[in-house]
Amino acid sequence: MSLQPLRTLAALLLGWPAMLLAAGEGRLEEGMVNPGYHEHPAWFKQSFLDLPEDVQEAAAADKRLLLYFYQDGCPYCKKLLETNFSLKDIVDKTRENFDVLALNMWGDREVTSLEGEATTEKRLAEKLEVMYTPTLIFLDEQGNRVLRLNGYYPPHQFQVALDYVAGGHEREMSIQEFAARQAPAAASGRLHTSPDYLQPPYDLSGHGLDKPLLVLFEQKECPACDELHTDILERETSRELIDRFDVVLLDMQADTPVITPAGRQTTARKWSRELGVKYAPSLVFFDGGEEVFRAEAYLRAFHIQSVMDYVASRAYQDQPNLQRFIQSRADRLEAQGVHVDLMD
Repeated sequence: MSLQPLRTLAALLLGWPAMLLAAGEGRLEEGMVNPGYHEHPAWFKQSFLDLPEDVQEAAAADKRLLLYFYQDGCPYCKKLLETNFSLKDIVDKTRENFDVLALNMWGDREVTSLEGEATTEKRLAEKLEVMYTPTLIFLDEQGNRVLRLNGYYPPHQFQVALDYVAGGHEREMSIQEFAARQAPAAASGRLHTSPDYLQPPYDLSGHGLDKPLLVLFEQKECPACDELHTDILERETSRELIDRFDVVLLDMQADTPVITPAGRQTTARKWSRELGVKYAPSLVFFDGGEEVFRAEAYLRAFHIQSVMDYVASRAYQDQPNLQRFIQSRADRLEAQGVHVDLMD
């Protein structure tokens, strides 16, 4: 089961806020502290939120429409705005090729959906299964989805996404193939295998039943993979959580034989393509033999740990809103005297 239909995003990537706002209002939900606000660039599209009309206007200007779902207090939205959109080459490329429309994940503004239905920002976010902020959905000239980014992508990876959609390369190849042709960033050039992970031959058909299965899709030229293994997963809380999973690390660019949890023979490369894995590292979680969640964006320790806790505790079964689970977990830790630093 792919990320898009179930509990994604997260894609994702998860700009989980320090604190959530009551939907569409300027007040905070009870017990939440001030999350702070982020101003959007003046060049973002000013719109009546009629999405079919916005698609047509973008096409008439030889552009494509980019839907940007955010929420106030989201540290990864802040990073997108303050890091990515502070770089002149990214700003110039985005303005030249896209109309960017900001939509509040919890907002009550009226929106005309791509199907022409009257709705609100928050209902549209629910319909599109927006679980992470930022979530960016790139549309073509007919309003069809070309690419979806669930969470924050660092500048060099964000550039790849912009180039892929702006150039219309979806007509020629997948985003994975396109990204593989780009010059890699500096990285260790190795996979961070561990004797604690499942070893080849990779028969996953008996895993993800007694306890959840965590599939790490990575690649050798991957700075974020290096950071995940040399820092985040080395932390005590991370080690305690990862012990609650069967874990397998697969090179998403390799033809390594794999038997999936459903018992089908394939390769790591083919399986990652079938699952729609776009980013390394991606953490894909299986429970009861089926995919139940994934994280596929740049995340710091607290959010990686929160995703693992969300699945390991099986909280996803009772709390479909990841954001509220994150808030509850942060409150619980703070009450125990553990300070939560969202970007640590």
